Amino acid sequence: QVQLVESGGGLVQAGVSLRLSCLASGLTFSSYAMGWFRQAPGQEREFVTAITWSGGNTYYADSVKGQFTISRDNAKNTVYLQMNSLKPEDTAVYYCAAGRVISKMRSGYNYWGKGNQVTVSS
Repeated sequence: QVQLVESGGGLVQAGVSLRLSCLASGLTFSSYAMGWFRQAPGQEREFVTAITWSGGNTYYADSVKGQFTISRDNAKNTVYLQMNSLKPEDTAVYYCAAGRVISKMRSGYNYWGKGNQVTVSS
């Protein structure tokens, strides 16, 4: 079955960088667009960034443009989220997702990871 497993989160201080990874299995990774979403306590799960199957096109939420970078390595079945200059408001559970086409919508993704907590202290 399809599995998406996020890793790399943790508790960090504001201003530092962190890189999340999402390892996919059970699907032809290079055929799927990949996305990152996040959900803060008491809030809806929101779009963060997404990348096409080839890596040739990316989308970013306005709130993370210039701060976060998505990338992928199809040989390793892994998508990455590089997060720089982290702020307390970036605190959330971060989820990766796989879908047939790139999308900013949760409904555009077929498979989801279980999430990885990122906590940024001030």
